Amino acid sequence: MSTLSIPPAEGRKHDFLALGALVTRLDPGIVPFSMASRYELHVSGGEYNVAANLSRCFGMRTAIASATVDNLPIALKVENAVREAGVEAYYARFRHDGVRGPNIATVWSDRGKGVRAPVVFYNRANEAAAFLEPGSFDWAGILGSGLRWFHSGGIFSALSPTTPELVIEAMKAAKKAGAVTSFDLNYRAKLWSAAEGSGARAPEILGRIVELTDVLVGNEEDLQLGLGLRGPSSGRETASKLDPAAFLGMMNEVHRRFPGVKAVATTLREVHSTDRHDWSAVLWLEGESFVAPTCRLDVYDRVGGGDGFAAGLFYGLMSGRTPQESLALGWAHGALLTTFPGDTTMATLDQVEAFAKGGSARIQR
Repeated sequence: MSTLSIPPAEGRKHDFLALGALVTRLDPGIVPFSMASRYELHVSGGEYNVAANLSRCFGMRTAIASATVDNLPIALKVENAVREAGVEAYYARFRHDGVRGPNIATVWSDRGKGVRAPVVFYNRANEAAAFLEPGSFDWAGILGSGLRWFHSGGIFSALSPTTPELVIEAMKAAKKAGAVTSFDLNYRAKLWSAAEGSGARAPEILGRIVELTDVLVGNEEDLQLGLGLRGPSSGRETASKLDPAAFLGMMNEVHRRFPGVKAVATTLREVHSTDRHDWSAVLWLEGESFVAPTCRLDVYDRVGGGDGFAAGLFYGLMSGRTPQESLALGWAHGALLTTFPGDTTMATLDQVEAFAKGGSARIQR
């Protein structure tokens, strides 16, 4: 089995580069959409969130390749937020026609409350990022100054027939440059349902990408629905969501289908109510398994917790921590991220490391 080899930071411009869509998330808090009159606006994107987290909390040199729209005020808001997060941007620029677009997509997501689950729906019509295609970026120019880690995800790959082809082009360029490649399956049924209406099938599309992936992020459902892998067949309907056995039981199938994948990781979450979750995580790395502790979360906003986990895990691996330490950093950062509003982190590295080592919520004086 090949090993995960991460290039050193010296002599490389970027530690981490993400490819994906930038979106705005409108959040009415706990008020249902039909009754809400005020919304918080968060700049987000499943791939971008990881770059922003790595920059803000972990001090890494990160970048995003994405689409933006000239002469559109909300696009300027997005660009300002990316800049404030310390993320360098490589934009393919589109021009708004004054009426129809192209647009910056809007994701609507409330927080729910108690027994009332959060609700997510999309307005991604005429989205600029969906027009990205092979050739949209000069990868030789972007990667020529050095890169350690490249990342993309299944949300971006579901946007159009051209976006997964761009991911494949970028991954090939990143691997040629010596970078680690990672991919978050992030299977979203609503997005793939729309894509499959035009004949696209998630397992075929995502499978081609995962063939180029070193580090895969995705839970048991992502592996089954996103890649078409078979899961364990007995007793799963009553098993705890915190039991890593089903996830780890799929690793032989992952390795058989995708021998180039060196690591697979996911969060484990048991949802008791919208506000109260049990939280753990698991990592399979080069044939060895590692499991994080379990903690009880009092959730403020669950959106972005998985991206927070990925950022902490990637930071740990890039900074030379052991696999168990890296998993703990991802677990701790993802947990802390659920205590903040919005999709990206407000945590500090000291807070993450303290919680990863067993810290508590006692007041800090």
